[in-house]
Amino acid sequence: MKRSRIGLALGGGAARGWSHIAVLRELDAKGIQPEVIAGTSIGALVGAAHALGRLDALEAWVRDMRWPDLAGYFDIRLEGGLIAGERLMAALAELIGDADFADCRTPFAAVATDLETGQERWLREGRVLDAVRASIAMPILFSPVRYEQTWLVDGGLVNPVPVSLCRAMGANRVIAVDLLGDALERENLQPASSVPEDGLLGRARRAMTEWLGRGEGVGMPSILDVMGRSINIMELRISRSRLAGDPPDVLLMPRMPGIGLLDFHRAEEAMQAGRQAVERASPALHDLICDIQRETTGRER
Repeated sequence: MKRSRIGLALGGGAARGWSHIAVLRELDAKGIQPEVIAGTSIGALVGAAHALGRLDALEAWVRDMRWPDLAGYFDIRLEGGLIAGERLMAALAELIGDADFADCRTPFAAVATDLETGQERWLREGRVLDAVRASIAMPILFSPVRYEQTWLVDGGLVNPVPVSLCRAMGANRVIAVDLLGDALERENLQPASSVPEDGLLGRARRAMTEWLGRGEGVGMPSILDVMGRSINIMELRISRSRLAGDPPDVLLMPRMPGIGLLDFHRAEEAMQAGRQAVERASPALHDLICDIQRETTGRER
């Protein structure tokens, strides 16, 4: 009988992804330590930090993040995407290190999408931050990444919650975190006029939205909300289909009403949602642990 190996599939969801940090903390507090981690988009970033032993540094960074700080990482280029991403990746290199996959304390892999063929790519070799950068390359927002004579973009386009990758890496028990369960609730769709103007990025969002949406009537959603919600619709439909065909043993669904695409400054709210999701799933997690313990006892006999 094969030994149980727990995998953790961290899904995509932009700013909602900070909830992954709290999920990892709460699972550890319950004695659940994944032996395999697979991440898509923001899940790839948090998963990489954990696999490299740098989750503390990432958490401290996101807790201190404010709108002006976020704007400073956005190097607008308008070539392949609104943001080049070089400043952001330089900051992340300082936080989690310029490491290779071989340096990961826990086996880790990231999901990206081949922009030319539409195929799913599993990134498990080379520089970890290169894989993360490809996995978070949300179309239109971030420019794509050149990789082995092709272009890679956000893995959420093909595998928003990478349960299948966890299994391919040897996990026979999978805990998955789906960030998009409530992403389409009406309160998450904000009109352009409601975009806050505090900070540089807030003013830029408001100005761009009003310019592109002028003459379209009162209540027009902001352009970033339209983009983010459209991607959420697509990823939600894909994840529902894939999870139905390959369900995890435990599914965690943090609820984060009102946290939008670029609300990275709302880390505490997202992490609180992660803590609550683990608490709601406590019975299922307890059953998982008991099943593994029974299997272990059976093998020892």
